[in-house]
Amino acid sequence: MADPRFFTAAGPFDLAAIAARVGGTLAAGHDGGRLFAGVAPLESAGPDQVSFLDNRRYLEAYGDSRAGACFVAARHAPAAPQGMVAIVCEQPYLAFALAARMFHPPARPRPGISAAAAVAEGAVLGEGCRVEAGAVLEAGVEIGARCHIGPGAVLHRGVCLGGDCRIGAAAVLMCCLLGHRVAIGAGAVVGSQGFGFALGPEGAVRIPHTGRVLIGDDVEVGANTTIDRGTAGDTEIGAGTMIDNQVQIAHNVTIGRNCVLAGQVGLAGSARIGDGVMLGGKSGVANHVRLGSGARLGAFSGAAHDIEPGATHLGQPALPARDFWRRQAVVRRLSEKSRGA
Repeated sequence: MADPRFFTAAGPFDLAAIAARVGGTLAAGHDGGRLFAGVAPLESAGPDQVSFLDNRRYLEAYGDSRAGACFVAARHAPAAPQGMVAIVCEQPYLAFALAARMFHPPARPRPGISAAAAVAEGAVLGEGCRVEAGAVLEAGVEIGARCHIGPGAVLHRGVCLGGDCRIGAAAVLMCCLLGHRVAIGAGAVVGSQGFGFALGPEGAVRIPHTGRVLIGDDVEVGANTTIDRGTAGDTEIGAGTMIDNQVQIAHNVTIGRNCVLAGQVGLAGSARIGDGVMLGGKSGVANHVRLGSGARLGAFSGAAHDIEPGATHLGQPALPARDFWRRQAVVRRLSEKSRGA
């Protein structure tokens, strides 16, 4: 069970309510009245918890699990062990995520401004906001209702937040406008000046960055991630995009809606990322390169050229997945041949 010192809890909920929330169907013979207290992995779940199966490698754990219910694909429902109710879903992992949100909804901030916070005259706070100790809100800052500003966070002049935003401890925001329900992780820096210079006879001459960072609704930005403002135009992050920890997004990058960027991704200046793009950990995109909507870039891969919509590319430099695996096969055969010689 989740430690109540750190996490909110709701419930219990009956199976009928859980199935309705995730769009699942209870296996035949179950009326849905049984109560459940939470969610857990197959290996540790108990009779009052719900789990999930979305990978064949965990079929043995599924058969041995003590979970009282489990989100499964239709083909796996008949194999549910005795005492487990199968909840048939098209996407079991998504169902698990939705159920987990039922049992552990986001905590509402307790309204108030710490006496140890510095809120400038002229800063505007919506109803129900909380500002923790050490936070700094400069003049001209506007934050919507029910926002939570973490300890030591700094919101520079003119920053605007929509409602229900969460700003983590020691995060720094400048020259940026955020939509509703945006979460910024601890230590993240949004709106800093980008890495832009012109080389002259006496060395590098810094180019002033007079753009902004625009972040859409329901975006999450991980801890210690950095997002640079634009030089003249803006850096833009589309609604619903999820950004992991320690990601670098350079000036004038545009990221579409519902993208996923794993840890340590790097996007160079003016990269263009379409909707629904997935970038694996430590992958990189060169400046001005475009990734079409639905494209995927594998972990440790580097995109030096445009990638068409829906395509998967791998490697350094990134190649279409089929070409990458063919190349790997050739290298392997040559290696085996050289050892045989």
